[in-house]
Amino acid sequence: MSKLKHVAIVGATGAVGVEMLRCLEQRNFPVGELTLLASSRSAGKKMKFRGEDVVVKELTADSFVGVDIALFSAGGGISKEYASHAVKAGAIVVDNSSAFRMDPDVPLVVPEINAADLKNLPKGIVANPNCTTAITLMALYPLHQAFGVTRIFASSYQAVSGTGAQAIEELEKQTRQWAKSERKWDDVRLAKEHVNVYPHQIAFNALPQVDSFLDTGYTKEEMKMENEGRKIMHHPKFRASVTCVRVPVFRAHSIAVSAEFEKPVTPDAARAVLRKAPGLDLVDDTTLNQYPMALDVAGQDKCAVGRIRQDCALDNGLAFWIAGDQLLKGAALNAVQIAECL
Repeated sequence: MSKLKHVAIVGATGAVGVEMLRCLEQRNFPVGELTLLASSRSAGKKMKFRGEDVVVKELTADSFVGVDIALFSAGGGISKEYASHAVKAGAIVVDNSSAFRMDPDVPLVVPEINAADLKNLPKGIVANPNCTTAITLMALYPLHQAFGVTRIFASSYQAVSGTGAQAIEELEKQTRQWAKSERKWDDVRLAKEHVNVYPHQIAFNALPQVDSFLDTGYTKEEMKMENEGRKIMHHPKFRASVTCVRVPVFRAHSIAVSAEFEKPVTPDAARAVLRKAPGLDLVDDTTLNQYPMALDVAGQDKCAVGRIRQDCALDNGLAFWIAGDQLLKGAALNAVQIAECL
C-alpha cells in the first residue's frame, strides 16, 4: 500500500463514527482518500474533514473498491454482512462491534497492551474491544504485568452515550421535562411516555442493567470483561465478576475495581507502575479531593486512574477507580490507534 491511505468509515454519522473522523484529523492520520458510509437515511449528508465537505454515501457491497482500511462502527449485524465485502476488496477491517471479538482468527486489540497480535490477520479483520473492558484494562494490564492478576470484582458506571444518540437525547429530554415541571428533589419520577430507550427512566436514576440478561443472571456486557480480558491479556485463567450500571452521565465511563494478584502489592508500588503506563494519567491525591471523574476525562484521549488503596477483603488485593471516554479510548480512538499500528 502507498503511504497515503484510502480510509472508509462505516457508520460515519453515528456517535462513534463522528469521533473516528475527528481522531483521524487530530492525529494527522495519512488519509489520501476518505469514504464515509452510512444507511440510506444518512446518504447525502455532508461532514467536515480537514476543512472540506465530504458527502456521506449509502453503504453497499461495492463500497470498498480501492479502500485500504475500513473502520466499522454500525453494529454487529452490519459488520457481519459487510466486513467480508471490504476484505474481498482488499481492505483491512477494524471493527468496533462485538461481531468478531471472540473469533479465534480475529485479534482483539488494545494497542498499548497487545499490538503484537496485529502481525497475524488470517481473516483481514481486527476487533475493537468492549468500551468498559478497554478502559479497565488500561490500568489493570500494567498491574498484571507487575504483580500477576488472578481475579477482579468490578462495578461500572456507564454513560448513556454508550447506547447511542437516542439515549443521549432521552436523558436530556427527561432532565428538561423534570426541570420544567418545577417539582422538588423528592418528586422526580416521570410519566412512562418519556421512557423509550431504556426499560426505566434514566434521569436521576441508576439502572443495574447494561445489555440483555443471560441464564446466569449476568448480562452480556458483564461477561465481556472476563472473556475479552482473557483474550487481550493472553490470560486464560483470568476471572471477573462484574456489575454494569447505566448512570445519568452523558459521556465517559467509570469503573470501580477490586483486584487480587499472585504477588504482594502495595498502593505505592501500584502507583509507581501506573505512573509509567502509556495512555494513562494518575490522579490520586485524596488530601486534595483529586480522583478521576467522568467530567474531566470526557473528550480526553487518556484514561485516568486513582482512589488506589489496599483492598481489605482480598489477599494481595488492590482497589482502584478508573475513568475514560468510552467514545474515544473505548471505541473511536482505539480503532484509529489500531489503524496507525497497521
